[in-house]
Amino acid sequence: MPESIAVYALTPGGLELARRLAPGLDAEVFAPARLAGPGERGFESLAACLAETFGRFSAHVFVAAAGLVVRLIAPRLRGKDRDPAVLVLDQEGRFCVSLLSGHLGGANALARRVAGLTGGQAVVTTATDSAGLPSLDLLAVERGLAIGNLSAVKRANALLLEGGVLDVEDPGRRLGDLDPAHFRRVDFGGRVRVDWRAAAGDEILVLHPRVLWAGMGCRRGTPAAEIRELLTRVFAEEGLASASLAGIASVADKADEPGLLEAARELGVEARFFSREELSRVAVPTPSALVRKHMGLEGVCEAAAMLAADGPLVVPKRKTTRATLAVAQAD
Repeated sequence: MPESIAVYALTPGGLELARRLAPGLDAEVFAPARLAGPGERGFESLAACLAETFGRFSAHVFVAAAGLVVRLIAPRLRGKDRDPAVLVLDQEGRFCVSLLSGHLGGANALARRVAGLTGGQAVVTTATDSAGLPSLDLLAVERGLAIGNLSAVKRANALLLEGGVLDVEDPGRRLGDLDPAHFRRVDFGGRVRVDWRAAAGDEILVLHPRVLWAGMGCRRGTPAAEIRELLTRVFAEEGLASASLAGIASVADKADEPGLLEAARELGVEARFFSREELSRVAVPTPSALVRKHMGLEGVCEAAAMLAADGPLVVPKRKTTRATLAVAQAD
């Protein structure tokens, strides 16, 4: 989700600080209706305001007491992989506390950024940051990897805090350069594995790169629900990680197909379309006489998947009565 920041103030002094922060953060300011100025969002009740905004912004910065904020946000928390970043500041801007979603939500980094704007001190209490150690959940975010099993993050970070070295399976080197004082690259048996296959169990921390492309073909009017159901079922049957889905690809004739476009939006992935000429140059393992008759192509889903991924098929064509699916892997 693109960064979107809300800054809340409750007092005139807090609002003055919020107004100073807003331009540097490209943030929207929220304040009591009696204090809000032009371009600012007024509220009668902060609790009621948060009912509308908490899920809409990726980060929330409160110029308010930490205890008040804790009580207000507690009923809205869903999990560390879904909660937005939450920060609190005193109205002098001396201390900026990373309160929630320090790593996955980016609150720790945002606290340092806000402190730079106020001339204050960022207060970060996550154990790995306090110890000056790398954190696996932060590394995953920075490298664009999804965490397959959050419960394993705590165990991996605990090993680092105890002075241990983590064995890492990362054949594509998607984690980039790793500090050998904390990580050791291995071919097998790692405590951390970068993989596009679904995680099994919670002993090994699995990080998923977005490298799988779903090539889709469908009849006109196929609903998004049927497309999603096919994709979800095939990924589950083949042991593929849904978090590794990079996008959906099809023929350009389907670029305005509502079901395909809606499915991509709901899944939060890119939709990519190729011309018939581009698809015709791809040899497919499962040609279709019906597609050849109507479109002059040997197939759509397999060719679209391989073109989008620029890589091999990992799942050949699967189908329902109205849709087809193939999956290819990017390098």
